Amino acid sequence: MENSSQIASFTMAAYGEIGGVRYLYFMIVLLSYLVIIIANVFLIVVIYMERSLHEPMYYFLCSLAINALYGSSGLFPSVLQNLLSDIHEISWTHCLLQTFCLHTYVFSEFTNLAVMGYDRYVSICYPLQYHKIMSPSRVNKLIVLTWVVPFCCFTAIMVMTTQQQICGKIIEKVYCTNYAILSLACRDITTFNIIGGVSVIIYIFPLVVLIFYSYSRILRICFKSSKEATAKALNTCCSHLITLVNFSLGCFFEVIQSRFNLSHIPSSIQIILSVYFLTCPPLLNPIIYGVRSKTIRMRIKKMVYHRIRDVRHFENTFK
Repeated sequence: MENSSQIASFTMAAYGEIGGVRYLYFMIVLLSYLVIIIANVFLIVVIYMERSLHEPMYYFLCSLAINALYGSSGLFPSVLQNLLSDIHEISWTHCLLQTFCLHTYVFSEFTNLAVMGYDRYVSICYPLQYHKIMSPSRVNKLIVLTWVVPFCCFTAIMVMTTQQQICGKIIEKVYCTNYAILSLACRDITTFNIIGGVSVIIYIFPLVVLIFYSYSRILRICFKSSKEATAKALNTCCSHLITLVNFSLGCFFEVIQSRFNLSHIPSSIQIILSVYFLTCPPLLNPIIYGVRSKTIRMRIKKMVYHRIRDVRHFENTFK
């Protein structure tokens, strides 16, 4: 890498104002990370163990949960380390790896949500042909695409980033991003930013179109159906829509925080806005789907009941 010999590490300036409350922040971040891991792993285990959940919608939900674990692991360990350190630095290599992880997490999340929207569209608009259209082979291909395409696309962007000569060392964030690294380049990178922006639009725009198309067709079907059928269809889609809006808002906050001067906003608020899309969706998605899915709720109750019964049986054995 051309500039690795010139810039060995970056200083994460956003940690500079933490001061004496670092341990409080550390406990909050650690607790959030543990909850994200436990909730998403638990959701994956429930879907794996319950045969009635072996449907395309829940396979895509598992992919979403795995992506949440992947994205969170790209952020939280680094944040926890920097909170306890007096030297808030990150190496060039680690910064690139974190950038790759967080950006591919975003691309994969959008792709997953678009695929889940398409799945709901097929389920509601073509219920009799659903299992034929969403065959196991097609579901497997869609899941592979949600991971392979984002990784390939952002790899091309990262290759161009590594070719830039970097002169600055200060990153005004708690994590590395492609935009933050390029803003420290020695030469004007306007052309590169345009290429990167256009690439992101080319990737995201078809996904947005697919989501809007899917839900426009779903709403059209709902307006033609009975009240009971409409309520059932909307209830099926509600969890996905909440997840989509929640993640989109988080990405919007990050774009605003990165691209515009928000010096009038307290730094703590800026940090919260910048990490929202990396914390709230992974934290809330298992809760949203677990609460709204009757099948998942029943399976959780069954697992808890069997666990309590086994504990009582074990205790009675030794009485």
